[in-house]
Amino acid sequence: MRFSTLKDWLAWQEQLHPNAIDLGLERVRRVLEAMQLGRPAYKVLTVGGTNGKGSCVTFLDAMLRAQGYRVGAYTSPHLLRYNERVSIGGREVTDAELCESFARVDAARGATSLTYFEFGTLAALDIFRNHGIDIAVLEVGMGGRLDAVNAVDPLGALVVSIGLDHQEWLGPDRDSIGYEKAGIYRHGRPAICGDRKPPQRLLKTTQKIGGDLQVLGRDFDWRATGSSWSWQKGAVHIGNLPPPGIPGRIQYDNAASSIALLQAVHAELAVSEAAIRKGMQQARIGARFERVPGEVELIFDVAHNPDAARVLASNLDATRGTGHTLAVVGMYRDKAADAVAQALGERIDSWHLGGLGGSRGQTAAELAARVRSVLPRAPLHAHASVIDAWQAARADAGRGDRIVIFGSFQTVSAILRIVRESVTNVA
Repeated sequence: MRFSTLKDWLAWQEQLHPNAIDLGLERVRRVLEAMQLGRPAYKVLTVGGTNGKGSCVTFLDAMLRAQGYRVGAYTSPHLLRYNERVSIGGREVTDAELCESFARVDAARGATSLTYFEFGTLAALDIFRNHGIDIAVLEVGMGGRLDAVNAVDPLGALVVSIGLDHQEWLGPDRDSIGYEKAGIYRHGRPAICGDRKPPQRLLKTTQKIGGDLQVLGRDFDWRATGSSWSWQKGAVHIGNLPPPGIPGRIQYDNAASSIALLQAVHAELAVSEAAIRKGMQQARIGARFERVPGEVELIFDVAHNPDAARVLASNLDATRGTGHTLAVVGMYRDKAADAVAQALGERIDSWHLGGLGGSRGQTAAELAARVRSVLPRAPLHAHASVIDAWQAARADAGRGDRIVIFGSFQTVSAILRIVRESVTNVA
């Protein structure tokens, strides 16, 4: 084994390939064939989209497990630990399992250079095989057509949403991005779309592929019925559903799309209405409008693009109290910080902006200039780091106020780690 610790393996993988992102399936397929992972014995469901992928994987995982299936889930990125990316039966895999799988991938790849994400995807598929799972739910990392996850054929696929993000790799507009997302669909297989207004190119591409397209709001939908809700597709009706375990109105769209995928593959992967209800209620995922109560409420959300910011804005509107809303924000340079700020607008009473390091990071001064360009009168405070921004916001907030932390997984994870450690220390 090349390394004995997970930390060393991951640090090495970050430097293995000349480009952090290098879309294409040739390298992954070569190693899949060498490891005999390309045609798994277990069934596969693939989830792509701009926003909502992690939530839908969580819903699918919870509902399938409630039915009694042995489920492997693969997601990215992680919040606090790399192990979050790979789970079996709802439990994260251990460092030892990851290290052993990385060693097998390393031995099988020969001279093939793999990106960090490709290495992790192959390891997840290897771990799933070794655990003898029934079903794998795989989250696409970026795009779809050329993403490493797409090297494995799914029983059915879900594209949750199509928004503007990663445009330097996926194209300048929703049509271009929709084309890339539709690449996870397969001929004759269920092709679920959770976007109520999918771009034309996604529709045309799915037709060309020959996928069985079903679109939210056109072919299936949900309806609130008092304290519960119902799902319907034609004559098929599932009623008395509990509110999704993940907060926010958008989660009803995500949950409905997840149910649509399960219903579409029902002949090969049966899930009862009872299991759907149980899984819906038990689904949990961190930092999706995650609220931490206290004298000052904390809200963690990984929103980092305009569409996600609009969802965050809606959730803030729905939960507004009498106090002020302060923001702690750190964003990568390649994100549309101006559009994100514009989506939130005057809902934020005070902005605490922190710098992020790394090749994609930007200083707080750079971020402040972009926010200022759309919110010229907003109270902005620039700090060297997101930790400094957090400390300043904490000092400024009074009883009844709330602090919302967003902008990137890196920002949220840094503050979430501090908050959870402080709770552990007090306990």
